[in-house]
Amino acid sequence: MDVDCISFRSTGFFSKLILDYLDQEKPVKNLYSNFPNLEGVKHQIKEKENHFPVANREVLSSVLEKQYKDIKVSEKTKQNIEALKDSKTFTIVTGHQLNLFTGPLYFLYKIISTINLAKKIEEENPGYKIVPVYWMATEDHDFEEINYFNFRGKKIQWNKEASGAVGKLNTNGLEEVFAILEQELGTSKNASYLKEVFKNAYLKHNTLTEATRYLANEFFSNYGLVIVDGDAKELKQKLIPYAKKDIFQNVAFTEVSKTIEEIQQTSEQYNIQVNPRQINYFYLLEGIRERIIEKEGNYYINNTELLFSKEELEKEINKYPERFSPNVIARPLYQEVILPNLCYIGGGGEIAYWLELKNMFKAMEVPFPILLLRNSALLMKGKQKNKMDKMNLSIPDLFLKQNSLINKKIREISNINIDFTEQRTHLQEQFLGLYSLAEQTDKSFLGAVKAQEIKQLKGLNALEKRLLKAQKIKLKDHVIRMSDLQNELFPNYSLQERNTNFAEFYLEYGEELIPKLISKLTPLSGNFSVLVMD
Repeated sequence: MDVDCISFRSTGFFSKLILDYLDQEKPVKNLYSNFPNLEGVKHQIKEKENHFPVANREVLSSVLEKQYKDIKVSEKTKQNIEALKDSKTFTIVTGHQLNLFTGPLYFLYKIISTINLAKKIEEENPGYKIVPVYWMATEDHDFEEINYFNFRGKKIQWNKEASGAVGKLNTNGLEEVFAILEQELGTSKNASYLKEVFKNAYLKHNTLTEATRYLANEFFSNYGLVIVDGDAKELKQKLIPYAKKDIFQNVAFTEVSKTIEEIQQTSEQYNIQVNPRQINYFYLLEGIRERIIEKEGNYYINNTELLFSKEELEKEINKYPERFSPNVIARPLYQEVILPNLCYIGGGGEIAYWLELKNMFKAMEVPFPILLLRNSALLMKGKQKNKMDKMNLSIPDLFLKQNSLINKKIREISNINIDFTEQRTHLQEQFLGLYSLAEQTDKSFLGAVKAQEIKQLKGLNALEKRLLKAQKIKLKDHVIRMSDLQNELFPNYSLQERNTNFAEFYLEYGEELIPKLISKLTPLSGNFSVLVMD
C-alpha cells in the first residue's frame, strides 16, 4: 500500500478554526491546554494522575464487566478492562453515533486513530498502560442521522418509527435492510463474511446498543479496544454534582457563552459549532429524551406534562441519575469524569465544539483533555491511481473544486495559451495612465475611466471563459475522464470518508483492510492521508 499525503489546509474541507488549531496559531492557544504531541501527553498524564479518584476506576471496571458479560472478547480487551483499576492506566477515547453498519468510513478512522495513539503513548511512557476506548453515543435521539448507510451510491435505510435514546431501540425491522444488503453484496467470500457480521450484529441482538457493541468488538477486539456505554446508573452517579451545577447554577451556560464571545471577537471566520443552553441535560425515560427547561423556579420536561420543583428535581437526580442525559455540551464533561482519559480524538466538527469547553471544565474542576483531529484518508484503488497518472494529475489536483481542476488541466494540455492574466495586467497599466491624465485635467472624468476599465476587464474575462469553454468541448473526453475520476473519489463533491461505507472496500480487500489501515495511518502525522490500496 502506497501512502501519500496533503496538508489539511490544502484539502479545502476543514474550517479555519481547526486549521489554526493544528498550526498552533496564537489566537486559539487559550482554547486548549496541552497540544497533541508527545510532550503534551507527558504533561497530561501527570495532571490526570493527580485528579482521577481510585473509586471512579472501581466503578468503571465494574460497569464494563457487566456490559461485556455476554460478549466474546479477546484476551487483550479483558486485560485492558482489568487494567483500568490501576492508577497507572489511562485511556485514549473516541466517540461516535450508533450508525447503521458503522455508517461512513470515518467510523473506522476514529477507532484506528485511537488504537494507534494508545500504542504510541504506551511505547513512549514506560510504566503506564494506555487503553483505547470507543464511547458509544447510545443516548442520542436523532434517529434520522444514523438509520442508513451508503453503498455503491445507494442509500440503504432502516425505515422505523423511533423516539427516545437510539441505543434502546429494538432491532425489529432490520431483516428488510439485510435483505437489500444481501442482494447488493453478491456471493464472494468477503461478501459472505459481511452478511454474517450484519446478521450476527443486528438480527441476533435486541437493541441498537448491543448490535453496535458486537460490531465494534468484532472488528477491533484483537487490538484491545474497550467499548463504553455511558447509559448506566452507576456511572451517572459520578455525574450528579456536575449535573446539579449545570441545572441549578447554569455553570456550563455561563462559561461556554463567555468562551464563544471570545472566539467571535478573535475572528469572524471562526464558526461556532454549538451553543449552550441554560440547562444542558435531557430527561431520559423509555421512548423519551426531552430537554429540561426552567421557568420561574419550576423545571418542565419539554413536550410532556412532567413538572418538578427545584427540591423535587434534586431528589430525582439523587435517586435516578440515569434519567439525566447530557447534551453535546455536557457529554464531554461526563466522559472525562468517569474515564482516566488523556486525549479525545474526533472529527473537525467535534474538535471545534470541544474548543468551546475549556473554561467550563476549569469551573467544574475537571482536567481538560488533549484534543486530536482524527486521521482522515482518501482510499484509492490501483486502477484509479493508474488513471490519475495517465492524466498527469497530482494529489493536490484531486482536491481542487471540479471547475478549477478542469480549467487548470485544460490550460496545461491545451496547445494554445488560454490565460489572459498578462493581458489584464497590461490593460490595468494602461488605465493607470488614463487615471493620471483625468486627475490632471478634469477629475469628473475619473468615474468614466473607471467604468471603461471595468467594462474592458469584463470583456476580457468573458472572452477567456468562452475560449476555455470551446477548448473544453474540443478536449471533451479528457474532461469527462477527469470528472469521472474525481466523482468516484469524492462522492457528492464531499470527502469519501463522509459518504462511503467500509463494506465497499472490504469486498475487495477482505480481512486485510483494517490491518492495512492500522499500519499506515499515523495519528500524530498532522496530514491528510492518501492511500493506494493495491
